[in-house]
Amino acid sequence: MKKTSILSIGVILIALLTLFWAGTPANAGPIKLSYANFPPAPTFPCVQMERWKKEVERRTKGKVSIDTFPGGTLLGAKNMMDGVIAGTADIGNLCMAYQPGRFLVTNATSLPLGIPNSLVGSLVLWDLYKKYRPKAFSKVKVLTMFTTAPSNIMSKIPIKTLEDIRGVPIRASGGAAQILKAWNANPVGMPMPQTPEALQKGVVKGLFSSLEVMKDFKFAELCRYVTVTDAVVYPFAVVMNMDKWNSLPKDVQEVMEGLGPQQAAWTGVYMDNHVEESIAWSKKNYGVEVIKLSAAEKASWDRMLEPITNNWVKDVSGKGLPGAQIVEDIRAFTKMYAGQ
Repeated sequence: MKKTSILSIGVILIALLTLFWAGTPANAGPIKLSYANFPPAPTFPCVQMERWKKEVERRTKGKVSIDTFPGGTLLGAKNMMDGVIAGTADIGNLCMAYQPGRFLVTNATSLPLGIPNSLVGSLVLWDLYKKYRPKAFSKVKVLTMFTTAPSNIMSKIPIKTLEDIRGVPIRASGGAAQILKAWNANPVGMPMPQTPEALQKGVVKGLFSSLEVMKDFKFAELCRYVTVTDAVVYPFAVVMNMDKWNSLPKDVQEVMEGLGPQQAAWTGVYMDNHVEESIAWSKKNYGVEVIKLSAAEKASWDRMLEPITNNWVKDVSGKGLPGAQIVEDIRAFTKMYAGQ
């Protein structure tokens, strides 16, 4: 009996010790986070995602491990925000232009206000968010923001004047459609992955986007002309589920907080460099012609876009937002970061 009791006590002690050591933080695995993105892996939103993942894992010394899901494999473009709020993904990258009525303040950076590149645009967007803290983001933790490079026209035909673009069907998304409409083009809404086939079939004769897609989506094979308009940039945000954020240790939160403006700047520099590389690649491999509007012609194109900003100010002011001040802030931030 005594021998049996001793054995039983020994088994219990071993079990308790096993539970104790399994529950100690020293032996616990890394904090696992999921990060959803909607474009294909080689595109710039996913490149910045992978860089952020590596930087967080490095700065936390392996305390955090992040699984990335590009190409809409976890959440799509239009349900990214709500999916993160619901916890389908811990982190998500969204293009705010896909929901213009939801992100009124931050989408103001996609007005034709002369933001010259992605670096300036990304820093302007971050400052704008920090100043106004829009209610649209009240249910998530914003980790960083960034913008595309300015949008330009890629086409199968040369476009050098406003007369050349009149009635031409051109693919656009979000606020780009109203810009093309102001120039009397024929904007056609469709997802980017459907655009190559639409170009081949003649459904559209071009697209309006930032120029890295000439290489990333191989549009240089179909569009042998680029018309430089440098019209607008489009804003992106990286957000985290609020419950997940609140569950993170303070030191991990501090790492992610510090990365906010740094990641915005890194992505802007990467994007601007990648655009230059894409243009050079397109010229070398496909003989793409880059058309630069004359100063007088460019001024005419820009004047036709002024009502877009004026109407936006009027619209959001009617909704209780300081529309004129937001536009003034964007212009002031732009001049500062552009060194003007």
